[in-house]
Amino acid sequence: MESGDPKKFASELGDLLLQVIFHAILAEEARRFTIVDVIEAVHTKMVRRHPHVFGKVKARTSAAVLKNWEQLKAAERAEETRNSGDAQESILAGVPRSLPAVLEAHQLASRASHIGFDWENIDGIFEKLAEETKELREVAAVPGSLGKAASPSARIEEEAGDLLAAAVNIARFLGVEPEIALKKANRKFKLRFEWMESQAAREGRLLADVPRARMEELWNESKIATRKPHAG
Repeated sequence: MESGDPKKFASELGDLLLQVIFHAILAEEARRFTIVDVIEAVHTKMVRRHPHVFGKVKARTSAAVLKNWEQLKAAERAEETRNSGDAQESILAGVPRSLPAVLEAHQLASRASHIGFDWENIDGIFEKLAEETKELREVAAVPGSLGKAASPSARIEEEAGDLLAAAVNIARFLGVEPEIALKKANRKFKLRFEWMESQAAREGRLLADVPRARMEELWNESKIATRKPHAG
């Protein structure tokens, strides 16, 4: 998707489709279910979770749609719980712990927001970011806060995590996928750093041997050299 090449995108979708069909065939051979059951299940779920499209429920905004979606899923989980006799499951239970941390934080906050647990506006999140920054600076300034062998203390780790979570929430509130945004920031950093290395090589030395002040100059130059032209 990121490459913008439709042929590559189609090819990757084909790989994904292959997995669906492959597992459905294995299940059919084991007499568990068929591809028809897979299609019927997703069809039923989409109709049930989109009453504003297939029913008479009104949803004027995307936020209302998402809130309805989470409420319907919560009702489904509650029904499953009643049928199984297990304890009621949290609305956050469906977020896999195996996800990358940034993506996990985004999904956890998104699910909570869909039932109304969210900031009223982005100013509140910026205030939270400032609060977490202040707390981290205070903890980091405490003598011995780095712990043994210059490793961060548990408190510093906790406060750093809170700061990152606040940053993820700002991206979410602005409609930005933080995992994608961070990936792009990583690629931008890599491109600029590699430009610095090549420029240092043209000057006849390794970047590691360049004085810190010159590194800063190269970094600023790399921003200009690697800048992408804006459309229009």
